[in-house]
Amino acid sequence: MSRRVATAVLIGAVLAGCTTVREVNPPDRKTTSPMPADVREHESGPESPIAYGFQVPRGAAQIGPLIRYRSDRLINAYQPQLDAAQARRDADQQRRRDDAEANGTPLPPPTPTPTTAPTNDTFRLLDNPPRPDTTISLMRVNGKPTTVVRAMLAQIDVILPKAGIARSNVRKYCKSQDRRIVSCHLRAKGVARNGRRLAVTLAVDPGDIKTRTSPPATNQHPVMYLRVEYIGDPRDGQVNRRHDSDISVPKSVRRRDLSGLIWPRMDIDAKGSTPLLNGWRAPLGSDILLSGYHPAFVVLATTKALDASNIAAKFATSIQAEPKIDVVEDLNEITTTYTSVGPLGERALASYILSARGYYAVLFYWPPPTPVPVPVPVPVQPVASVQPAN
Repeated sequence: MSRRVATAVLIGAVLAGCTTVREVNPPDRKTTSPMPADVREHESGPESPIAYGFQVPRGAAQIGPLIRYRSDRLINAYQPQLDAAQARRDADQQRRRDDAEANGTPLPPPTPTPTTAPTNDTFRLLDNPPRPDTTISLMRVNGKPTTVVRAMLAQIDVILPKAGIARSNVRKYCKSQDRRIVSCHLRAKGVARNGRRLAVTLAVDPGDIKTRTSPPATNQHPVMYLRVEYIGDPRDGQVNRRHDSDISVPKSVRRRDLSGLIWPRMDIDAKGSTPLLNGWRAPLGSDILLSGYHPAFVVLATTKALDASNIAAKFATSIQAEPKIDVVEDLNEITTTYTSVGPLGERALASYILSARGYYAVLFYWPPPTPVPVPVPVPVQPVASVQPAN
């Protein structure tokens, strides 16, 4: 079965069971706390592929789907080609319409553009639509956190051998208070062995150590965020993608950790009704599968595809009235990604994923950048001139 046929069958099956759109999280009604979800059917276990050779490490589970989307650089590189294809299609349609009218058999007017979320690949008019160059994996750490984090560091070290990654001392990447880890963050760039220029962002959130409360749906475990981006020439990055993951990564690090840091123990998960993402609350009809505070994200599953679509669209438009939209069509999965930038520089990313495993909305929020304090100039007192003595 071809990719387009498989996608058409998937879309038809979804729309057949979702004939009505109900309002999600209306502003005039309060939401109730969603019931805890059974996430086992939404998990991907250790060694599941992520992108460019990265895998889910042992001791962790990816929750929900991968978030795969095209960067602005990739979209801009192929936009002229897409515009030309669109112009050719419009010209062909107009030519057929003119010929039909000349023959006395005018064609019916074009179907109005639907107001629902798009389901066709943004670059469907191209013979070879560009594949996503950015992937995000959201994981729950079930094993020993230091062991899992070091295994992830080892993967980065092997894939980007010149990035200078320290495998045996998490203190380099983790902030602590009284030896207890508060958060971990790493941003690395480099060239992989196959010549791909990549940027990798890793963040680990153990929860709120002051209240000993973890984000909703984490089971008091740390959560891990991994984003892998191709940052080389956008067109070169589309060549020979089949072998991007042909690399063997280590499963663990044998040498003991030298940091001496420990992970704080959480007592409870925050309730599902807890405000997340700058005050946003999970709407009725959705299950929280995973969430995090740093960065702020939430993974939701719904029983109806249109509910997940509405959640992603409404969240994105709450930040920017007209967000950028990109649709990626890939075998048995369609991902619609909205990117928004608010008036103060706050950013949001919202993906609606329609897949054979379920219907998901994955939301991210980054607050406005902290303003750099501007030094106040000290007024210079004028120096009184001294008259020379006669």
